[in-house]
Amino acid sequence: MSAATTRSRTARTPAPDRLCAEAVDLAREAAEEAAAPGVVGEHVAVVSEGDRVVTHYFECEDPGYRGWRWAVTVARASRAKKVTLDETVLLPGSDALLAPEWVPWSERLRPGDMGPGDLLPTEAEDPRLEPGWTGEDEAPPNSAVAGLTGEIEDLADLEDAELTTRPARSGRGEIAAIAEELGMRRARVLSRYGLQLAADRWDEEFGPRTPMAQAAPATCVTCAFLVPMAGSLRQAFGVCANEFAPADGRVVSLAYGCGGHSEAAVMPKPPKPVPHALDTWRVDEYALRPAEDSGSVPARADGPTEDLGHS
Repeated sequence: MSAATTRSRTARTPAPDRLCAEAVDLAREAAEEAAAPGVVGEHVAVVSEGDRVVTHYFECEDPGYRGWRWAVTVARASRAKKVTLDETVLLPGSDALLAPEWVPWSERLRPGDMGPGDLLPTEAEDPRLEPGWTGEDEAPPNSAVAGLTGEIEDLADLEDAELTTRPARSGRGEIAAIAEELGMRRARVLSRYGLQLAADRWDEEFGPRTPMAQAAPATCVTCAFLVPMAGSLRQAFGVCANEFAPADGRVVSLAYGCGGHSEAAVMPKPPKPVPHALDTWRVDEYALRPAEDSGSVPARADGPTEDLGHS
């Protein structure tokens, strides 16, 4: 027997076992026990799963599971006459109504979804964050860097020089104070990637390409209501403090603008109307007869005029 023939026989699904295929009542009882009363419908199919293993399919009458089927698998041991129950499960059919694919909460979360009492943990390797300054990298007091001031003093004593103003020894609290002032004394701070994401998000909502900014008389960089930010983001963003502005209390781009600009408080003077080209209020005087010296009246004879109509 060739290997191809062996593979074809192994892959071939055997015919359903007769005793297992006839155990429809046993399969229905198992399905009705797992489901609510009146949910198991008609018997629709019998599928052979292997030697002496058969699955019976029943329609599901539950309105919430349209197109689903109850699948009850029964089996029989070799040379045994009794069919036993294997498992009962509800499976979707080809036209079943399925729920959308599950998405992790970190991908489902949208701005504004958090409410009071909700916690939003961040991953240890969050690309938006990076370690802050904890003081572990600070040089110890007896190191070469920390003892630089002492070396200058020793060198001055060897040269018999008198130092009137000696540099003060740097203490451990000075670097910590600077880090605290810069906002770096935290376990983690925003990374460059996190800063870029925030800048893109803020610029999209309150940036120079918005319709409000396009119609503004001036940008926020010259507005008195702009509160500067700290850190590197202050080069491009600030906080609006105008209660009548649409971005009050929001981070705005320095190139953003609105009608509430501090220097736009003085209303422009209304334009003067253009004088009428035709004065319709003046009365023009016209003579009923033309003047004698206008050249339109024929000259009269000096003598008496003959009446040509009478003899």
